[in-house]
Amino acid sequence: MTGPGGRADPGYLLDSAGPAAPPRDNGELVFAAPWESRAFGVALALSGAGRIEWEQFRRALIREIAQWEAEHPSGEGWSYYECWLRSLERFASESGFVSASDLSERVAALAARPAGHDHGHEHGHEHGAAAGPGHPSA
Repeated sequence: MTGPGGRADPGYLLDSAGPAAPPRDNGELVFAAPWESRAFGVALALSGAGRIEWEQFRRALIREIAQWEAEHPSGEGWSYYECWLRSLERFASESGFVSASDLSERVAALAARPAGHDHGHEHGHEHGAAAGPGHPSA
């Protein structure tokens, strides 16, 4: 199913059930922290711009979830969007959008930000990549 310009429709891209289905409440997507919605939006934007093939990303997310489940059989510490972010980071690095070292440096810089700097805005503009789990802005 495609939308305007021949791009895949985001509603169609997202599983409503199955291993890659995002958390929902009454059918609406649920984000527990701002970084989750940012990571989600980055993946959709890359897909909408034709920079990533959605089905490849979806399969990578399913693999990431399966790996997490194998390492955490009790389910303790589960976060769908942590898996989403790891998939996105891995996909971006493997696709050459960003080097692994640049990604690590950016994560470290975000982690070093002072506590309470969780809104992601400076002078009214959004800056940088989404902070991930364990980061001050998460």
